[in-house]
Amino acid sequence: MYELKFDPDLCMACDTQDCLVKCQHMDIDQETARTEILKLADGEDSFVLRDCVTCYACEEYCPNGNHPFYLIVKMQEELGMLPLPDPLVKSGVQVGIPFRGEPVIDEMEGTVLNMGVFSPLLGRVQGSKLFEGLPVISHDSRKMFHYFCQLMYLHYGKTSVINERLDGIIQTLASHGAKEIVHFHDECYGTYASYAPAFGIEVPFKSIHLFEFLYNRLLELKDEIRPLGYKVVYQRPCSSRLSSDKHPFVAKIFDLIGVEYMDREYKDENAMCCGATILGQKKEGSRVYCAEIQKKNIDDMKKAGGQICVFNCPACMQTLGMPVSKAGIMPLFMSDLCRLAIGEKVG
Repeated sequence: MYELKFDPDLCMACDTQDCLVKCQHMDIDQETARTEILKLADGEDSFVLRDCVTCYACEEYCPNGNHPFYLIVKMQEELGMLPLPDPLVKSGVQVGIPFRGEPVIDEMEGTVLNMGVFSPLLGRVQGSKLFEGLPVISHDSRKMFHYFCQLMYLHYGKTSVINERLDGIIQTLASHGAKEIVHFHDECYGTYASYAPAFGIEVPFKSIHLFEFLYNRLLELKDEIRPLGYKVVYQRPCSSRLSSDKHPFVAKIFDLIGVEYMDREYKDENAMCCGATILGQKKEGSRVYCAEIQKKNIDDMKKAGGQICVFNCPACMQTLGMPVSKAGIMPLFMSDLCRLAIGEKVG
């Protein structure tokens, strides 16, 4: 079984303990943070395991790239402190099993698009100049779980499930022969660019973040861009914390297509998660807490003057899309916003 690359000495020598000190959901001072993270490194219990809402943010906050979030999830499982109720864990783990026969492996060269388990959203990219000439793998919704990156099981406290299945998913992706894969979802990109290396899992292809791809494609289509002029806010997904080096493409895209990226409290590093997984956690008061942070987040969007809330994660859109709309802010996928900028219609 794969082992997490985690160095306790880096935590001991750390000057900030930002991984826990910056947490939006736990109030932890620096001394306590050092004590608790070292407890986890030694395989000991910590209140962090019970209070973690699995928002992924500490993975970004760590200044040493030492994977504190992966450690927390790993220890949640090893010490039997799963964040979700057991029935939900058992049923959820079954969802991600590849089924309905083997996928059709079409030979492809160059760069391809991986929709993961979001092949039902394929209509949002087909026919667009943004994705013109980009072959799509995982386009069959009946077999999409053969391309499911499995990373959502971090929310379940189940690294063992990810590690057991991920090599097979990687081999399925690699069998198409493409050397570069653009991932439609942050979570897929984070799986292959962050999680897999952290556990020593080999990935034989280069992963490209969707926003990096969109930015470069928009540069190619620059003459067709018509500035949109909207005031936008961005709902940053939890999995984007695994690829913080790609987050600057958000501002770059907004600048390129002529929208104003509004300043607000819950922006960039201080982004607030959508609350989807908090809603189902077994910790007492989780449902109330989820409602509270969602209200704070949406109120913050309104205060900032956002006209459009931009999403990348379909789960975030499913969770916050309707509440955002009721607040008078239009929910829109980043790819759809980019399509509008080059004069395409979106449904």
